[in-house]
Amino acid sequence: MMQIQVLKSKIHRATVTDANINYVGSITIDEALMEAANMVEYEKVQVLNINNGERIETYIIKGERNSGTICLNGAAARKFLPNDVVIIVSYGIVPVDEAKNFKPYLVFPDAGNKIS
Repeated sequence: MMQIQVLKSKIHRATVTDANINYVGSITIDEALMEAANMVEYEKVQVLNINNGERIETYIIKGERNSGTICLNGAAARKFLPNDVVIIVSYGIVPVDEAKNFKPYLVFPDAGNKIS
């Protein structure tokens, strides 16, 4: 049976709170945002920078719940700066017939990265 990748989760227009060049790598995301978007620690994500068009792939590290944290770590800290606006997406693989009815988890945080 054929399978395709579909959008599984999206955090739309979150604000970067920190960029830490001295970390091994990844993106740290507030645990409450992760749960709302059905994302899990160490899941692969794409991070899209609305301010400058940069796109990276990395993995998630769980941040403190309700902190609003969106922190790009390691090399990505050179491409994402505090106050940049980002879209964070992950994908899943599903059979084509299931994909037709699949509904992704979409989260639209406010300016402080809180869920309204």
